[in-house]
Amino acid sequence: MSRVFTIADGLENLGALRTGGQGSVYKGKRNGVIYTAVKLIPTPIHNEDPQDKNYRNFQNEVAKLQKVNEKPNPNVVKILSSGITESGSFPYIEMEYIEGPDLSELLTPPNENIFTLKETLKLADQLACALAHCHKVGVKHGDIKSDNIKYNSHTGNYVLLDFGLAIMSEEQRRTSIRHAGAVEFMAPEQNEGKMLLQTDVYSFGVVLYELIGGQVPFPLSNSSDTARNAVMIGHLEDKVPDVMALRKANLPKTWSKEKKDDEMQVPAWLLEVVAKCLQKLPEDRYESGVELHQAIEKGSVSVGINVIAALQPEINALHEENQRLQQALAQQPQTVTPSNAPVSKAFFNGVFALMIVFMLLSGYLFFIKDSSGNADIAKVDSSQFVQDSTPVEEPQPVYNDDKPDGPDTIKNTYSKPEPDTTEDITPDTPATSQQF
Repeated sequence: MSRVFTIADGLENLGALRTGGQGSVYKGKRNGVIYTAVKLIPTPIHNEDPQDKNYRNFQNEVAKLQKVNEKPNPNVVKILSSGITESGSFPYIEMEYIEGPDLSELLTPPNENIFTLKETLKLADQLACALAHCHKVGVKHGDIKSDNIKYNSHTGNYVLLDFGLAIMSEEQRRTSIRHAGAVEFMAPEQNEGKMLLQTDVYSFGVVLYELIGGQVPFPLSNSSDTARNAVMIGHLEDKVPDVMALRKANLPKTWSKEKKDDEMQVPAWLLEVVAKCLQKLPEDRYESGVELHQAIEKGSVSVGINVIAALQPEINALHEENQRLQQALAQQPQTVTPSNAPVSKAFFNGVFALMIVFMLLSGYLFFIKDSSGNADIAKVDSSQFVQDSTPVEEPQPVYNDDKPDGPDTIKNTYSKPEPDTTEDITPDTPATSQQF
């Protein structure tokens, strides 16, 4: 059970949401039914005096955070208030409460540990948009990781949370990172307590790498200091493993072969963005979230341009064929009306439509006639075999003398036609029931 204490007047503590070396996040409740998230900084400030360095730094960073919300962004959590707790004198910032799972929860069972390309591109765009929004007003997050990105189940957006490190001093950041920071997402310069705009860019690259490959580039095997140091050295010195090889190995076995093949078609521009974000030196990365977001937007637009480029030979061929047909049409003699006016396009289209209808009607009538003929022949064949218990005298064919100039029409039915003398008789007129 979490410790119950008063945060501030009118702000009720409903229990801890998450705790860590950089502070704890509590679910708070304002007077009424408004739920919020409260970030507590573990280092207390006992003297609320502008002359106190810690208090002054806290006030300065909070002022920056307030600039973030001057223009609301759907991908950045809203900062509602800040202050010092009544008990314990802990600095805190109050944020809106986002209903939905963290990104880390979306990457653990029963969910898959890998994202589809469609969802990866969506998150990349929205997270880069959040960084660009913060960096424009000079706010550095400093703690971008899967736990601090939440899926808003009401809006369908990914939201950047927890600006805890942003309001810490450099020494506080160094101590917090050394003991409890998420080293898998930290840029190399963070080992020295530095926090730059390019630091957020690096952590963004780690998040995107995790979505594509199914794991971070340098995973933490356990919580020991040795394992943490190995991850830090990996970020400082080691080559980043091939993310596409990891993606191929981590694709869910439940996916069909066709889906696996489609999901391996990761755009080259996206891989280039990840590679640039994960450069060891800050100056080799994107300068800020603004430049990063521009690169993603440019890459997304280039997909459509590449599709057009791939179809350009077919487009050129169609264009040439269109020109040839126009030239051939121009060489044909023009049909004019008595008033020397050219035939209207509507008239030509109407005639063409009537021709098509006539052709379809003719085919339909031919089909009906052919079907009727086959049916009549079938009737003749079935009537040729009449069985009787008593022998009957073979009838002689009687011919119709009313039509001397036409072919003979058989009136009697043959029960045993002679195979050698039978002829294919095709009447000029359709057979009727009186002719058989």
